[in-house]
Amino acid sequence: MFHITTARSLGLLVSVSAATMWAFVGGPTAAAAPPASCPAPGAAAVRAGDAGAACSATSTAGGAAAAYGIDGTAGAEAAATSLSLAIAQNGGTATSTSQFLSGPAAIAVGPGARATTTGVRPGLSIGIAGPGASVTVTGTSAPTCTGGPGFAGDFQTLQGCVSMR
Repeated sequence: MFHITTARSLGLLVSVSAATMWAFVGGPTAAAAPPASCPAPGAAAVRAGDAGAACSATSTAGGAAAAYGIDGTAGAEAAATSLSLAIAQNGGTATSTSQFLSGPAAIAVGPGARATTTGVRPGLSIGIAGPGASVTVTGTSAPTCTGGPGFAGDFQTLQGCVSMR
């Protein structure tokens, strides 16, 4: 019984993630500033952009971080043997930080959207925030989704949250 429930939960998690992402990305955007791209594989530190579209990514040897600001602000930090991704669009702010064997991703789309993900244990996690939402994944406690449409799934704690407001 546990196996069936886990499989259904995983299927629901993937379905909701995909639907939410398409809804956020497919929405209209205002005349945006040029996108800021900050890939940082291996031992690297990258900063790009201006006040309208900015990003920063830092990683140590053996890690990889990437941040993309598309009329938003994104920041990613990765330790060795970890991955970190942050994407911010249309006024959003996304930050992601990873440690050993973790892979967090933060996506914030829309005015006032804030997504913060932290990888502290082995496992993947994702936080997606829409306009006005705040989504936080700590890796040690249940994720939180408040203020607007948002979603989080955390395989570090096997917990998640959804906000439809």
